[in-house]
Amino acid sequence: MPVRSTLARAAAGALLANAVPHGVAALIRRPFPTPFADPPGRGLSQPGTNLAWSATNAALGAALLRGYDGSTRERAALLASGVLSGAGLAVYFGRLDLDVPPAD
Repeated sequence: MPVRSTLARAAAGALLANAVPHGVAALIRRPFPTPFADPPGRGLSQPGTNLAWSATNAALGAALLRGYDGSTRERAALLASGVLSGAGLAVYFGRLDLDVPPAD
């Protein structure tokens, strides 16, 4: 059971990290890639789609943290996956041409 719990916390960290760029894009009303764009993950989605995707990621991440007991292993998994996912997202999105005007 500890391995399953640790993996759930790692997934939560990744989901919560992924919620951030999509939520920010929605708040500043900028198109941003989502899995629902054409092509998926590269094309741009409207702010409303990004808001929904961010909320879904945040809700799933929070659900995976339910019952979180805060063991050292779980804290490390949560932190490491959040940081590594954030770094990976920064590299991935940094390589895309996202210089677009804000949505009206």
